[in-house]
Amino acid sequence: MAYTREVKQVPDEANGRKATLEILVSCMHQTDMSVIRKSGITTDALIINQCGTDDYSETDECGIRVRMISTKERGLSRSRNMALQNAKGDICLLCDDDEEFVSGYQKKILNSFRKIPDADIIAFAISNQPCRLKNRPQRLHYFQLLKIKSWQIAFRRKNVLTSRVRFDEFMGAGSGNGGQEENKFLMDCQRAGLRIYYVPLVIASVSQKDSTWFSGFTEDFFYRRGIATRYMMGLPLSLLYAAYYVVMKYSMYQADMTMRKAMAAVLKGIIENDIWKQRKLAKARKNKRLNEEKGHD
Repeated sequence: MAYTREVKQVPDEANGRKATLEILVSCMHQTDMSVIRKSGITTDALIINQCGTDDYSETDECGIRVRMISTKERGLSRSRNMALQNAKGDICLLCDDDEEFVSGYQKKILNSFRKIPDADIIAFAISNQPCRLKNRPQRLHYFQLLKIKSWQIAFRRKNVLTSRVRFDEFMGAGSGNGGQEENKFLMDCQRAGLRIYYVPLVIASVSQKDSTWFSGFTEDFFYRRGIATRYMMGLPLSLLYAAYYVVMKYSMYQADMTMRKAMAAVLKGIIENDIWKQRKLAKARKNKRLNEEKGHD
């Protein structure tokens, strides 16, 4: 069922109240809230701290409210979903613990949503990350969504919640299936009727720390690329995209692998379709457990 649009204005335009921005930080093993200062965050923030305890804390300094939910759960998509469910800002921005925000990021983000009132989601620019989109505000379409990373994404919280779209927990760091969870999230949002834009305003930089899932252009990388694209796009489009990706990205991986090996690994992932198998198995286990619970009643 398509999402029914109800909110077409930022709340400050709709009822005289200033819109609020909240940064949703996903991180691990934090012992305090110093990530806020390190990242240059000057607005309200919610930290999802995956660690060894379940806890909650908050602080309010200089009018900035910072909350931290510590959880034993694991997986980046679970972290994003927990943040989405517990967020309070009118506009929310996804964030990792390796970002540093530029001065004035709040004004850039809120003004952009004000100037594009039908935008449900806006992707912004990151200063030290290459942009593969034209340097102008634009509405994004299907294949362009594959060019967006999670730390660019801001959204109207109520509209995303109403759409019932969430991050797919079979994807992302900690899932064993590699990344691209943000791309599937955006595609699912678009299918639900949400409108997604790109605005080339720089809001932050990202440090080049080691990835928790990317260890180079190996056969495993291309295999997981194959299973992810099959899961997101289905068979016909994933085959087309695989050919495009392997050919157009050759200069990036040619020192590690031949084009033939890369294509073979991607096709193997597409054919095996492992994420769908995992999802099907998880659903079967859940149904079995529910049936067993009913039997005990």
